[in-house]
Amino acid sequence: MSIARKAVAAAAAFVVLSAAGALAAEKKYDPGASDTEIKIGNIMPYSGPASAYGIIGKTEAAYFKKINDAGGINGRKINFVSYDDAYSPPKAVEQARRLVESDEVLLIFNSLGTPSNSAIQKYMNAKKVPQLFVATGATKWNDPQNFPWTMGWQPSYQAESRIYAKWLLKEKPDAKIAVLYQNDDYGKDYLKGLKDGLGAKAASMIVAEESYETTEPTIDSHIVKLKSSGADVFIDIATPKFAAQAIKKTAEIEWKALHILNNVSASVGSVIKPAGFANAQGIVSAQYLKDTTDPQWGSDPGMNTYLEFMTKDFPEGDKLDNGTVVGYGVAQTLVQVLKQCGDNLTRENVMKQAASLRDFRTEVLLPGITINTSATDFAPISQLQLMRFTDERWQLFGDVISADVGG
Repeated sequence: MSIARKAVAAAAAFVVLSAAGALAAEKKYDPGASDTEIKIGNIMPYSGPASAYGIIGKTEAAYFKKINDAGGINGRKINFVSYDDAYSPPKAVEQARRLVESDEVLLIFNSLGTPSNSAIQKYMNAKKVPQLFVATGATKWNDPQNFPWTMGWQPSYQAESRIYAKWLLKEKPDAKIAVLYQNDDYGKDYLKGLKDGLGAKAASMIVAEESYETTEPTIDSHIVKLKSSGADVFIDIATPKFAAQAIKKTAEIEWKALHILNNVSASVGSVIKPAGFANAQGIVSAQYLKDTTDPQWGSDPGMNTYLEFMTKDFPEGDKLDNGTVVGYGVAQTLVQVLKQCGDNLTRENVMKQAASLRDFRTEVLLPGITINTSATDFAPISQLQLMRFTDERWQLFGDVISADVGG
């Protein structure tokens, strides 16, 4: 081969190699990501006192399968690895280590429970692995300065209870309030928001507080004690199992107080129906998602898309269970983040894209509510609307309210 030909061949080879190198350079991966796969970890209480929430993880698994069947995200299939922690913080730590160090997931997504997420937060941030869209409304997930790898999704508990406080101050300023709360970070967060919202009147308006442990088989004795306080407003800060018990017991002992129930237990399917529709009349709560039992969404395109998913892709799921709506909405949000990541599937870029959501809407958010994040705002949803249980469904009332804790 002549020197000229060798030079041309060498130049051509260089161009080919350079092009291949450039293409390869465009793709960036951390553990859990490749040309064909995105491995996502998840921790759910499929057993234990909060097992009613397990439906969220099952819904997410069904949604990701739907995405995979349609070709995946940018050509990559989601490998969803979900483990049970039985709502036990030590078990959550064990499962988080397993997901990060053994399974080598790209991120842990929508792990459930304030105690469990609190137990793994420092570990996740030390490892610089996204703890993304955690399934708890604790206010502390919005702390990008100190915990840049942890982000919430739903409105914060403090913000929600501040809304109840503002509403009570306007509608029932002379209320005598009795509070039941779960004795952990989740329950105390709601209680703090309530007291902050009531401000100077908190000391005079709150006449009784009772905490319960998740290990207790029943909270009946707490309900009886709260009734004896003479309160005419009952604020129920409980997870589904105990919320259903509270609804039944207040009816049984004919405690006619205004019952305010936290959003995490507002599911018709897993809480209200088991407790009895007759026992739940007039309960007030707050919502940011559409309710499948509300006829106003009968012709809503977004709700119809969700119902089609439930019928086709998750037929064993309960359409009445708010957990399926939550799982669907948060899974759609993660898919949006991963789409935005393109071929840069590093953990750092996952968090960057999660903090770059602008007026994003899933099909199940209430009208007027959008998802927005930034490098300094890790609270994706910050709006709620009050609702009252009537007959066999929730009825929204009032306007969409900003749930800004600082407001």
